[in-house]
Amino acid sequence: MRTIDLSPLYRSLVGFDRLAAQLDAAAKTEAASGYPPYNIERTDENSYRIEIAVAGFKPEELSIEAKEGLLTVSGRKAANDEAKRYLHRGLAERNFDRRFQLADYVVVTDAALADGLLTISLKRELPEALKARTIPINTGADTASLIEGEQAA
Repeated sequence: MRTIDLSPLYRSLVGFDRLAAQLDAAAKTEAASGYPPYNIERTDENSYRIEIAVAGFKPEELSIEAKEGLLTVSGRKAANDEAKRYLHRGLAERNFDRRFQLADYVVVTDAALADGLLTISLKRELPEALKARTIPINTGADTASLIEGEQAA
């Protein structure tokens, strides 16, 4: 496995230390486990969908939590006390925690479980102050009447 040295970034960029820390964390957690498999899809300019393969899990065994820009999906399989004798056991029934770092203003809008896939819908909701807006340009005549109007009032 390769490690990335981000120290040159710290010397020349100011205020991007959080981004470098997120890259480090993503590299460490991604190598840890590939279970359960997932897809991330961009469905629109500001909409995304995460699909996680959770075959065998019931809705009450899954939890989704979004906190401070981190989406955590957890699966806790209930203990199976039933004694079974498997000839081959290929279906994974282990507990998991899958974490996704969310960008600023990305919120979870919906979650659904169907056909063994947990689908989580996300949307970027920018505050009005951050959205692009058109600024009207005043001409000299408009400014003069505005100033005269202020003086008269």
